[in-house]
Amino acid sequence: MSLAQRIFPTVNILARVSGMFSLWILLPIAVAWFGNDDGLSPFIISLASLLLCSLALAILTHGYKREMKARDGFVLVVGLWTVLPAVSALPLLLFNPSLSFTHAYFETMSALTTTGATVLTGLDQLPPSINLWRHLLNWLGGMGIIVLAVAILPMLGVGGLQLFKAETPGPIKDAKLTPRIRETARNLWMVYAGLTLACILLLKFVGGMSWLDAVCHAFAAMCLGGFSTHDASVGFFNSPIIEAILIVFMLLAATNFATHYVALSGRKLSTYLKDSEFKAMLLLILISTLGCAAYLVQQNTYTDYLTSLRHVAFNLVSIATDSGFASVDFGMWPIFVPLLMLFLSCITACSGSTGGGIKMIRTLIMLRESSRQMSSLLHPSAVHPLRVNGMAIPNQIIFAVMGFVFLYAMSIVGLTFLLLLTGLDFLSSFTAVIACINNAGPGLGVVGPASNYGVLSDIQIWICNFAMLLGRLEVFSLLILFTRAFWKS
Repeated sequence: MSLAQRIFPTVNILARVSGMFSLWILLPIAVAWFGNDDGLSPFIISLASLLLCSLALAILTHGYKREMKARDGFVLVVGLWTVLPAVSALPLLLFNPSLSFTHAYFETMSALTTTGATVLTGLDQLPPSINLWRHLLNWLGGMGIIVLAVAILPMLGVGGLQLFKAETPGPIKDAKLTPRIRETARNLWMVYAGLTLACILLLKFVGGMSWLDAVCHAFAAMCLGGFSTHDASVGFFNSPIIEAILIVFMLLAATNFATHYVALSGRKLSTYLKDSEFKAMLLLILISTLGCAAYLVQQNTYTDYLTSLRHVAFNLVSIATDSGFASVDFGMWPIFVPLLMLFLSCITACSGSTGGGIKMIRTLIMLRESSRQMSSLLHPSAVHPLRVNGMAIPNQIIFAVMGFVFLYAMSIVGLTFLLLLTGLDFLSSFTAVIACINNAGPGLGVVGPASNYGVLSDIQIWICNFAMLLGRLEVFSLLILFTRAFWKS
């Protein structure tokens, strides 16, 4: 098989999906049209350009169409997550010609990977259509743009199972809610959209937000993206009610959406109580919140426990679930608390959620495997099956989890050293990598909640881009492309 025969079928699908993706620009066009803001012309030019380019590329590669194989799924996943940020950056570049491609690409990569890190300032003064576009990208990236593509790829004559398995978060990827992958993706999106609508209405009518703020912050909460329409993030509102609403929906977004679907379709809240991953996530966040609130009072950061609890609850839930909202500058707290929050971002979110990191199910598997190994030292002949949610976990999954955790840890170490080589200080380097690979948003130091990633050099920003992509594709799906075995015929 020639190189063209191997690559062009993927390019053809990339062109068609990119063209269909660009149709989402119609939403900010409508907002700009009715609001008469400065984003109208950039969005119209972007839509026309992207549709024309996608159509031309699709026609040129039409003769190479074929059914995808397993390895094609990985190439297409990485291709989409690399190309779509560039496609999405065009309106930002046209709106603000002084914005470099590096910064525009970082902004849209952060949006689509639901990282929530930004290089932009003056968010309060941006046209509503530009702010909506940033948050729409956030929302689309939440459940995974690939899962959205899976729902429509059958219409394009392309099977979706390879894509779904390559992109879907979590170590157990063959479990399906329905026999057909297209229906699975559609069911997940129905739950996702329904919860988003509920969040919008609560923020508007209970929290008192404007429609734009309610829509944008609901999008960011449900995708755990953490973008805001204000430089001060959620701290702009200084509202315990808004913070409480967002806490609830961030926790819902950090829960496996398959659990939501089963609970809602069966109308059984007991589904959540049977989910070991969900219970472990809530318990870890509860203990951490209560303990950190007490610690900040003891350190005289806050004078009373309720004030401390309010600020710790919101910011800890935000970082632990990989959202990235901030209500105060937690970088000024005693270093123990913000570092603990960033550590929690590594392990807290559930598989099948919009969060990043190792995921709670992998954490549980590793904990129980460690316990099993210690038991084997005392009782070598005993058989100790490893179970999660009452289900025995096969050894091949345990080995895959161990391999993932190793590559995840080594990626953090390697990327941190790369940032250190560029002259960035250790605290900023380490926390920037943690925040980007977990898709959590703000780090500490020069990339803390009171600043943004715009202070980094271009090479530092591209390292962070790679970290965001690596985290969103859960390490294996990206690194496998760098192996010689993958490219052998």
